[in-house]
Amino acid sequence: MCPTSTVSLMHRSPCSTSAPLRSSQKSAAQTSANSDSLSDKFSAALAKNKEWAAKCSQEHPELLPTLAVGQHPEILWIGCSDSRCPETTILGLLPGDVFTHRNIANVIHPADLSSGAVIEFAVRHLRVKHVVICGHTKCGGVAAALGNKGLGILDPWLIPLRQLREQHLADLQSLSQDEAVVKLAELNVKEGLKALTQKSVVLEAMQERGLQVHGLIYDVGSGVLRELDAAEPEDAIKARLTSFKTDA
Repeated sequence: MCPTSTVSLMHRSPCSTSAPLRSSQKSAAQTSANSDSLSDKFSAALAKNKEWAAKCSQEHPELLPTLAVGQHPEILWIGCSDSRCPETTILGLLPGDVFTHRNIANVIHPADLSSGAVIEFAVRHLRVKHVVICGHTKCGGVAAALGNKGLGILDPWLIPLRQLREQHLADLQSLSQDEAVVKLAELNVKEGLKALTQKSVVLEAMQERGLQVHGLIYDVGSGVLRELDAAEPEDAIKARLTSFKTDA
């Protein structure tokens, strides 16, 4: 959630003799500069796409033609929409390796049709071998849930995070802000794994073909992934199977 931005500097020509800009002129110039910066970034991205496609075809000549026929990813990645957390890049993998769903703060809402459809398709039809829920440090959505500012449409989306905050309030209040963000991000991932394994399609795949689920935290400052201990008691697993697994 909290993407960083870059601002390009505009230089006047060395031969310029114009008078200093008034306040209103500066504001208009800054607006124009920001617009040009965004336009340049997008144009550069389109140009780089052609370079990337050529390089990819050279280094992996069979990759793109193979992907044109179909996809066979082994990993479903459920992560945050944050621009600093591009899953295929940080995993060092290639296009076609990771099926992806991303949203604000990687929240799993049981009734969310978007994430539910992705999970159903990835597990039942693509038959992925691993499902990953990944949170990250410096998450804006998590930080927002630790605050009390109204955020409009984001407020109902962040309810699961606020519920976790309520349940662990004393522990979270004993930590620094940065530590609390990491702690709540970890709790959110574990809660997401619980919601994930309450889905019958996931339980079925775990039982019948050994589907594995994983919880990770990505450190945006170092680029390193850390796996969380998501082990559960046997009786908790049995209770979930009894309560949530349904017949087709």
